[in-house]
Amino acid sequence: MRKSHPLRRVVLATAATVSGVVLLLSLKPASGPGAEAAGAAAQQTAAAQESPQGGSAAAGSGTVDGNVVQTQYGNVQVRLTVSNGKITKADAVQAPKGGTSDQKTALSVPKLNQEAVAAQSAQIDSVSGATYTSTGYKKSLQSAIDKMKSSAGASKSGGSSGSSGSGSSQASGGSTQARTVTGKLVRTDYGPVQVRITVSNGKITKADAVQAPSGGLSDQKTAAAVPKLNQEAVAAGSAQIDSVSGATYTSTGYKQSLQSALDQAGG
Repeated sequence: MRKSHPLRRVVLATAATVSGVVLLLSLKPASGPGAEAAGAAAQQTAAAQESPQGGSAAAGSGTVDGNVVQTQYGNVQVRLTVSNGKITKADAVQAPKGGTSDQKTALSVPKLNQEAVAAQSAQIDSVSGATYTSTGYKKSLQSAIDKMKSSAGASKSGGSSGSSGSGSSQASGGSTQARTVTGKLVRTDYGPVQVRITVSNGKITKADAVQAPSGGLSDQKTAAAVPKLNQEAVAAGSAQIDSVSGATYTSTGYKQSLQSALDQAGG
């Protein structure tokens, strides 16, 4: 029997080794553009699952429409623009029109809009000569504010369901927000006096006379007395303030209206 030549065995072994290497290379996973895209898509999906995005607007922001209030001269409806729970704009989307109502609406509505934003409540003064429009405006405004508060309360309740600590913080924060209160209208021999105060944490931070005697000498006395009374009200934090010399009637009416505002504020 013939023996295999050594050189032949070497050649055969080398060929087998090369074939094995080729086979291993053919089994390597593809790393082309398609595979890279698939990998990127998988990473994006994982990232989306880890950090979901919220699509809702911030709580207490947007527009709120009050109820339509029917008056003797036509319908009144107020729309509020709200940002972070505060009224930033007020509009009467419906108001009496036709005949003299056009003039009264043009006169009263801008004032009522300004008052609503300034007061942040429906406790605003009626515009003289437009009583029906003013009354309807305030009713619609109050309903819009009620809706606003209801919506904000629902948002807080939903947001605090997963964290009791966060909910208690929001509640305590809400109780310390500044609010505006208007005292009763006090009539004096020289004209009505009415005081509006801003209260924060149980303290008066601002006081204003939204109505005071005017005309003739009353203009001078009001200009001299009211700023002093406003300062005294903030400094004292109560209605126990001194009357301004030469403006006794105005001072008395101011203190009475101030006290009624404090009573409403719980002070």
